Amino acid sequence: MKFTAERSVLLKEITIAQEIISSKNAMSILSNIYLEADNDTLYIKATDIKVNFETKIPVIVQEPGTITVFGEKFLGILNSIPEGELEFEQNEMKIVIKPVSKKIRFQLKSIDSDKFPEFPAIGEGEFFEMPVKEFKDMIIQTVFAISDDETRYFMNGVFFEKQEDRIVMVATDGRRLAYIKKDAGNDIKDFTGIIIPPKILTIITKRAGDEGLISISVTDKIIFIRFGSYLLSSVLIEGQFPNYSKVIPEKQSFSFFINRLEMLDALKRVSLLVEQKSRRVYLGLEPGVISVSSEESELGVAKEEISCKYEGEKVSIALNYRYIEEPFKVINEDEISVHFTEPTRAITIKPIPEKDFFHIVMPMQLE
Repeated sequence: MKFTAERSVLLKEITIAQEIISSKNAMSILSNIYLEADNDTLYIKATDIKVNFETKIPVIVQEPGTITVFGEKFLGILNSIPEGELEFEQNEMKIVIKPVSKKIRFQLKSIDSDKFPEFPAIGEGEFFEMPVKEFKDMIIQTVFAISDDETRYFMNGVFFEKQEDRIVMVATDGRRLAYIKKDAGNDIKDFTGIIIPPKILTIITKRAGDEGLISISVTDKIIFIRFGSYLLSSVLIEGQFPNYSKVIPEKQSFSFFINRLEMLDALKRVSLLVEQKSRRVYLGLEPGVISVSSEESELGVAKEEISCKYEGEKVSIALNYRYIEEPFKVINEDEISVHFTEPTRAITIKPIPEKDFFHIVMPMQLE
């Protein structure tokens, strides 16, 4: 194998490929990136067995061939080399890397490409499309609410389903819930609800642009996602996702309206003195004002008052400050409404004007 590639183009793709890899053992094929040069194209693959990544870039191929290289060192080499064209040449079980314009030479050992795992295949007709920006919005509004409790593995991902004329994403850790829906186009096929691991979703939010369409295909055990020159696939999480509709309040008696950035700033300051194990803050509501305060501790106490639109009785609600902060960060609107019935029951967070998503948070004990 022998080919010439532009360093900046190759570096971008190898950086993404290395994000997929979880093994750091140089002797493991799962630490390696698969390279195949043919027809002036370099095909790149990486996997951690559960998540697979494929892409391709234009190169000048002098001799076709395949090889796998240790991803961590390969990325380090590319990062260290100045901008410009690079020459790659396979020499038995090694690959030689040389910049065209510099007297630099790296020789990196490899593992036979025959040992690289086979990727699952999917037929072209199995994909449906939706705007990539809408899909990214769905991920951003939900992925942070995933549970990290491995004993409740069925909540370690985002639930994705089609409901008649809409598609829905939901995430929960048992104490909060994030929900978003989008209109389903006529071409979106019916599929049974699935649980998507966060790794593939995080890569999409980082690497997909905001223009164009994203293609999705769902099977019993795997999701395939394609955008631009990328094809990603991931094994799905097995198990029964909780019946989330039971925790969505049908009606809530009270509400208040608050500036999103003012609330985030108050939470940031008050959290400096919040006990980090419980992360409990108190929201004290009275007409026109909301106070955000920490528990009194050996370190001290913090309290801040900000204006809000509220006309009900005086009330205090205890909440995990991260469970308020995280939805406030992913909402883009300036003003937010918070709905509740009583201090011990779920609160609902929505943007103003209301959109196609909301967040539900369960209060903590006041003491």
